Amino acid sequence: MSYQPIACSFHDVLESLAIRRLESEITFYDAAGLLVTRTARIDDVYSTDSHEEFVRLSTGEVIRLDKLVRAGGHALAGFC
Repeated sequence: MSYQPIACSFHDVLESLAIRRLESEITFYDAAGLLVTRTARIDDVYSTDSHEEFVRLSTGEVIRLDKLVRAGGHALAGFC
């Protein structure tokens, strides 16, 4: 599936969580399409040469941003 960019304002939420190093609930769809929730810090928010964006969690998991559902109490669907 091709990458679908997320709202810039939700990207700002992710960067804020990373900068403040806050442990929070992160809900996302894993590679099997299952909804997963982790309590972790966001260690990095980054993009690749292919213009896909990712977060790396303190658990070591790397999640493509368009697979995120919630982070730090903020739902991706609530951002335009």
